[in-house]
Amino acid sequence: MLHTFEFGELRIPANVSGPPAIISGGYIVPAGPLALLHPFGDTEFYRHGWNSWSPSGWARTDGPTIGIKDSPRRLLTADDAANETPHSHSGSAVGAVVGTNGDVLLIGGLGLGTPRVGADANVLWGRSEDDVAEWFVAYGSEREVFATYADLVSERLGRRSQRAGSVWSSWYSFFEDIDEATIAQTVSDLAGYPFDVFQLDDGWERIVGDWTAGQKFAAGMGATARKIAEAGFRPGLWLAPFIALPDSPIARTRPDLLVQDAGGKPLVTGYNWDSHYYSLDTTQQEVRDHLTRIFQQVTGWGFSYLKLDFMYAGAIEGHRSTDQHREAVYRDAIQHIRQVVGDSTYLLGCGVPMIASVGVLDGARVGPDVGAYWDNVESPNDPSADGARNSLVSSINRVWMKSLYEVDPDAIYFRSARSLLDDAERQALRDLAAIMEFRSTSDPIAWLNSAERDQLIEYLGETAVIEQTGRYAFRINGRAVDLAPIVTGAAAVPPASLVG
Repeated sequence: MLHTFEFGELRIPANVSGPPAIISGGYIVPAGPLALLHPFGDTEFYRHGWNSWSPSGWARTDGPTIGIKDSPRRLLTADDAANETPHSHSGSAVGAVVGTNGDVLLIGGLGLGTPRVGADANVLWGRSEDDVAEWFVAYGSEREVFATYADLVSERLGRRSQRAGSVWSSWYSFFEDIDEATIAQTVSDLAGYPFDVFQLDDGWERIVGDWTAGQKFAAGMGATARKIAEAGFRPGLWLAPFIALPDSPIARTRPDLLVQDAGGKPLVTGYNWDSHYYSLDTTQQEVRDHLTRIFQQVTGWGFSYLKLDFMYAGAIEGHRSTDQHREAVYRDAIQHIRQVVGDSTYLLGCGVPMIASVGVLDGARVGPDVGAYWDNVESPNDPSADGARNSLVSSINRVWMKSLYEVDPDAIYFRSARSLLDDAERQALRDLAAIMEFRSTSDPIAWLNSAERDQLIEYLGETAVIEQTGRYAFRINGRAVDLAPIVTGAAAVPPASLVG
């Protein structure tokens, strides 16, 4: 049906599926496709990525798109390959165009069904794979309309309140090269430092898909969890529960428990560890029982902070035992995990579908892996590739999501050893973490000099007062920080005058 949205003197003709309802801050539009005829011509469009690693940000409708191009394997992992339009402007769940006065016109999906929003010089549109969620349409100041959208999403999907505190993770120091002795020494060195969580990352398990202790943890994971707890930290552990490598027991012996392709064979749903991998079909009761055993086991070991990685694989397009929509399947699966581990276990999602995770996960990564280097020279045109700048750009463009769950911009660095980051780049990452209100690092104390150790203690002990003064401009305890030069590419890092 035809409808005209009225925002003061601005009138926006539209095609909608049903009569909109006026609410404070905008309109609620019934589920179904919609298209708004905007009068702004070529302008900036906000593109939001589907999962944690998917590129997000602002780009002009008459300029290059933001997204993963010419890399089908990476696209499969780091965005919604089923819906992505690499050469036209569109994104996941929410999008907006900038008006002539600087205000923005926003469309946001209010639930599951893989809502998609796109724009050109004339039209801002929304559509979904499964028309089950209403839309929010608003026009106003950028921060106000995004804040209202986030509030409406939380009203429908929930909001958890548990906070992680300061996190130490093994990933950006030791990567997969971890064992009992290394972890024990690192825990001992960190004792007394102001961390709340010590989290083991990838490398402890036998193989991805078999979540039992590998040979390098012969005493068992319970023993390592006890060492962490005895040092005063909350034990944390990394898992990727929805995927399995081809050589894992479940993939070798029970391929029928995996998501299938059109030919009835296990579907390749991503690439890592020098291999492809598969997704578990979480609609099958045997798989749900398998997940129950895994999470009862890891919490029984004593781990109460769980980083769940490659989670998008639970919502990948493919053939399952039921015909539920894939985002509904994913949400059912993470709700099952939450039921098994209970409310006291902190769940941090990585590679998660962003909107479908709201109200179930406590926190979510909001950018690609940060890396101890600024730019990724091996993938210079991929905004989802690991690297500090890519991580910062996607993360700061999701600052509006702070009211949905804790938003994790990934690790910060204090070390100058074993790193290609300079002082200004490390400071930019630390400022980002303060703005996003999630602080984690992977720096072993043994890798820090005395000045860097003092910086670490001071930073983690600081309670930052954050004031947003512009799209990428903030005040941190009164100190002006403008990340716009990084985001726009005008400068590698902000000029000194903008960071203090």
